[in-house]
Amino acid sequence: MKYSIKRIKITLLLAFSAMMILSSCNKSLEQFSGPAYVAPAGLALGDAIAAIPTDSLYYKLIVRGGLLASINNKATTFTMFVPDNIAMRSFIDLISGGATIGFTDPQYVGFINTAISASSAGSIVSYNMIPQSITMSSVPGTFPNWVYPTNLNPTSGAGFNPLVRLTTSPSTRNGNWVNNVPLSAVNMAAANGIIHTAAAVPVPPSKVLWQRIASDPDLTIFTAAISRADSGVAPVSSASLIWALSNFGPNLNVFAPSNLAFKQLISALTGGAIPVIAPDAVFIGFLGSNNVNTLTVKFIVVYHLMGARAFTNNFPTTPTSYPTLLNGGIPAHPGVSLTVTFTGGVVTAATVKGVGNLSASNIAINPFPDPFGTSDQHFINGTLHKINQVLLPQ
Repeated sequence: MKYSIKRIKITLLLAFSAMMILSSCNKSLEQFSGPAYVAPAGLALGDAIAAIPTDSLYYKLIVRGGLLASINNKATTFTMFVPDNIAMRSFIDLISGGATIGFTDPQYVGFINTAISASSAGSIVSYNMIPQSITMSSVPGTFPNWVYPTNLNPTSGAGFNPLVRLTTSPSTRNGNWVNNVPLSAVNMAAANGIIHTAAAVPVPPSKVLWQRIASDPDLTIFTAAISRADSGVAPVSSASLIWALSNFGPNLNVFAPSNLAFKQLISALTGGAIPVIAPDAVFIGFLGSNNVNTLTVKFIVVYHLMGARAFTNNFPTTPTSYPTLLNGGIPAHPGVSLTVTFTGGVVTAATVKGVGNLSASNIAINPFPDPFGTSDQHFINGTLHKINQVLLPQ
């Protein structure tokens, strides 16, 4: 009996101990409070822009795009390229077809609030925002252009990808730039970022390179050359040049010879048998015939493509050689030689020379937006410059 009582006591003691342990385990973990968040001192980006009189129109664009709260959130950090009022007036005059020329600033504000959709305003502002605080002293001046993601995601609907961003190209080569737009003031600090003043509105691209090339009436022979170079390759294959020129992802620079440039070359190759004045279709037919083999056409086409975006303001001021896509097959090839000329801080001339060319090809300088511009044409997957000679790799 004593043994049984003793055994019962031990069992109860063990059970009680187990209950105490389980009770202890079921208690909530002790909470330790971290340091309280302290917002940075000073004006947030949106309020800082609002306080700059010469940025008042862009501030209205920020509000129209519904992004004021985002850029005023001091827990986030951005760098913003902000077009001043002069740039904004020029931009609005352009998109209005000149209807707003002579408007007062309140009238420009009215145009922003009624004629520019909230989504368009948001896209422009998002494209001119990049994450983190980036001073221009930290931006390289190397070639090709530095590429940095913006806040603008071009995907939507069923194909939405939260990781996708359009890119922009700040540069400190030959001055301070974003893409081909000069920066008139830099490194203005706000509580949650940096403001750089742009002399024009950097507009987000909406097309891919192939859309411009295949639709330009002055690039029909170049279009035919690309198609011939792609012979035997499915357009949906990543090995296809048309695929690379048509898709988000590749980052290319295209030197696009005009129809006249191709006509002059082919006429010379045929000893004048095909005169320069012949219709475009004749030259397109020549490229598609057995008069020239596919590999030769492909070598010439890829020699006009660089594997990185390049704006003319980022070219060297003395002739310097850089690789093209031809170097992927012939690594030792010298590439093409580039040079740029500035007058009053503006690009006034730029050239590209092939190894087999007696003289450099001129880039037709006209940075007016697509579809009328011929230099620094900015697309989702690269840049395009129209040239007046076909580049010869040997």
